[in-house]
Amino acid sequence: MQIQENSFLVTGGASGLGEAVVRGINEQGGNVVIADLNESAGQALVDELGDNVRFIRCDVTSGEEVQAAVSLVEQAFGGLQGSINCAGIAVVQKLLDRDNNPADLDAFSRGVNINLVGSFNVARLVAASIARRVAAAKEAGDTEKNVDQGIIINTASVAAFDGQVGQGSYASSKAGVVGLMLPLARELARHGIRVMTIAPGVFATPMMDSIPEKAREQLEAGVPYPKRLGEPSEFAKLVTHIIDNSYLNGEVIRLDGAIRMV
Repeated sequence: MQIQENSFLVTGGASGLGEAVVRGINEQGGNVVIADLNESAGQALVDELGDNVRFIRCDVTSGEEVQAAVSLVEQAFGGLQGSINCAGIAVVQKLLDRDNNPADLDAFSRGVNINLVGSFNVARLVAASIARRVAAAKEAGDTEKNVDQGIIINTASVAAFDGQVGQGSYASSKAGVVGLMLPLARELARHGIRVMTIAPGVFATPMMDSIPEKAREQLEAGVPYPKRLGEPSEFAKLVTHIIDNSYLNGEVIRLDGAIRMV
């Protein structure tokens, strides 16, 4: 699938990895709706990038708000070709604290709800939009076999495989995103929709700004090569390649400089 003149929904697109994806799609002539809770950052990106980009405030756990974002893509650009789900949070807490008090269940659930249930919520509504478009085209006799009709790209994490102490919510929710991929890819194949997952390692995103310099250096030292944090633009390059490469389907790609968290 080419990016130029096609339209995509990017959740969490106002900053970090999502912002880089928005920029990457825009540079290649695609249309983007940014779905994010950060209204000021999202609108600033729209003002900078121009008419091919829109913003809508969106909580990925809300069916109504995600549907509104999908509808905006359809109305603004004439149809939806795919989504890149970058919205997520990192909940850090041990199962037991120093006094052996149990972890907060609401905090655990919040991480799972946003990272995993939110990914499913976006996927179901994006897939429905694409499937309706494909069905209408078939009825009009205007489709070909083995032609890309849509793409859903979810964001997991290396924590899905290498979860560390205190990452119970984060690692399990991201592992769920990985597990979600193949059933969806198999189901949506009949509509010509591909489903892929990227599992990034440690990246230079705003989330890293609060980490002390020494801790950042330790993270960089743990990456075999290149010995640095990943750049959001590198994540975006992989996204645009996945969109372009129609034989990539039902797979998780680690983008991590060969890091294995311990």
